[in-house]
Amino acid sequence: MGLDFTAIDFETANSHSASACSVGLVKMRDGKVVDESSWLIHPPLGFDSFSEWNTRIHGIMAPDVADAPLWSEQLPDLAAFVGKDVLVAHNAGFDMGVIAAACEASHVDCPDFSYICSLLVARRTYHLDSYRLPVAAMAAGFEDFEHHNALADARACAAIVAHAARRHDAEDLEHLAQITSQRVRTIGSKAKAAENETYRSMALN
Repeated sequence: MGLDFTAIDFETANSHSASACSVGLVKMRDGKVVDESSWLIHPPLGFDSFSEWNTRIHGIMAPDVADAPLWSEQLPDLAAFVGKDVLVAHNAGFDMGVIAAACEASHVDCPDFSYICSLLVARRTYHLDSYRLPVAAMAAGFEDFEHHNALADARACAAIVAHAARRHDAEDLEHLAQITSQRVRTIGSKAKAAENETYRSMALN
């Protein structure tokens, strides 16, 4: 089974999507972990204040990221780790929103990334009272992890997708997306070009 992808998770300093303060990345090949990485991020300037609420959730404080690279400085490392992989995130709209907003706040181009959502995968695979990451991960046999630690959450996300793919006999990530009634979406210049083309088509009709 060619189940290749990179799972990703962000934690933010405050309620603004641009305030990324940590990232976790897990690379999967044939449904198995082959590499992983995580690091702290100094959020883009102007979006780098830490709210008490967010710190309570993930435990990261302003002094922890004081010497960490800015988003604009660490983005090449993130893009290099992902390569041409499709990204997978739990409630992917949040994590993709972090990438887009942090790039905009840093005045850098948003890379072209493709992605699917493990939350949607879980909803169409398991019958649960809740599809929050810890509950869905437990259904996938991945338990007792440090929720809101970015790397631990990325590992949980990867485990959900790998387990769901086996249950659905999915040949690859694109096949799993079809089975779970979603399509591989994109962010970055390709997504903007497609959006502009849609608007042009609507204007002509």
